[in-house]
Amino acid sequence: MLTIEGRHRVLAITNLSDLVITPGSCVITIFTNMVITMQTLDHTYQVLYSELRQRCLDASFSAEFSLDGRFITQEVRGRRYWYFDTASSDGKKKRRYVGPAEDEEITQRVESFKDLKADYRARRKIVSTLVRDALLPRPEARTGQIVEALANAGFFRLRGVLVGTVAFQCYSAILGMRLPNTAMQTGDTDFAQFHSISAAVEDTMPPMIETLREVDPTFRDIPDQNDGRHTTQFISRGGYKVEFLTPNTGSDAHDGHPASMPALGNASAQPLRFLDFLIYQPVRAIMLYGAGIPVFVPAPERFAVHKLIVASRRIHDNETADKSRKDRLQATAIMEAMIQQRQNAELADAFMEAWDRGPAWRRAIGDSLALLEEKTEEAIRSGLAEGIRKTGADPTAYDLVI
Repeated sequence: MLTIEGRHRVLAITNLSDLVITPGSCVITIFTNMVITMQTLDHTYQVLYSELRQRCLDASFSAEFSLDGRFITQEVRGRRYWYFDTASSDGKKKRRYVGPAEDEEITQRVESFKDLKADYRARRKIVSTLVRDALLPRPEARTGQIVEALANAGFFRLRGVLVGTVAFQCYSAILGMRLPNTAMQTGDTDFAQFHSISAAVEDTMPPMIETLREVDPTFRDIPDQNDGRHTTQFISRGGYKVEFLTPNTGSDAHDGHPASMPALGNASAQPLRFLDFLIYQPVRAIMLYGAGIPVFVPAPERFAVHKLIVASRRIHDNETADKSRKDRLQATAIMEAMIQQRQNAELADAFMEAWDRGPAWRRAIGDSLALLEEKTEEAIRSGLAEGIRKTGADPTAYDLVI
């Protein structure tokens, strides 16, 4: 049986012959044992989300820094960064990292800092409208509380990135398309940060276990199996898991060995292959929880290509076969949405970058594409080929002969 969520009702279909698709904005793609439903988000709601994004960034910025302090710039390794200085109780100066001076949004807020005003109640109403009327996804309460706690503790200010299924929940608003709810179910939250950033910002969060216990006192750390001095995962009594990741850009000898992360409040991170591709140049988003939570998530095109890669690496593991299918579902949903929104070139850029990284990357991408339903694979390959042509490259060089 297929269950299809509509704007005002849910349709249950037992035979494909019973399914009639009429012209309109709703697009339905059928996989083996999977259905993706996507609908273009009304322009009014897209504008409302943009307003919420602006208000949330303003509010988080004004709440993060006291009017008693001041912003300064400082050069670190040839780049300029914003810092915020305040006086501590002992009369000494306390300095906190804000972000790169080249980030125009941060610099603009520095310049207009004293004029920023938080409007919490109005933002809650906007979030409610986007969830209730626009049917955009909101995280379940525990996930929202955890992400909000880390945001308030400075994780995203320190250039951390929300990854995994919780990040996928943010892409409906970013892309202006309602992505499938079936691809958004999760029981954990993953966070990532480049080790180089963690070491360079010269700032840190409060102890991670204390931050998590503000949400649920039953959280405990899970000592790493290879090095019990480090903790990359935390788990609650109810089984909710929080994990920290970082790219492994070195040798295979680093696999399975946790990396110390100076900015993460005594937490370490698990090095993973391909993660550097995923979290490079993340984008700002608003998680639709409470009054909205400003976060960083991977660029959607990188998220989609990365999901194709990791899905193929799970194919031969029975315990993660379901995760592999979910990875492909998320990748395909984003790719189809971007193709429909005429964002082929952005998608093609990420695809070509991954393809050009070597045979292991090409094999992983190809294996995942080959597992898609035939018409879906053809549509994605065609969309990628069109995007590659827009960049001036030859699609045949990327195995995209349709």
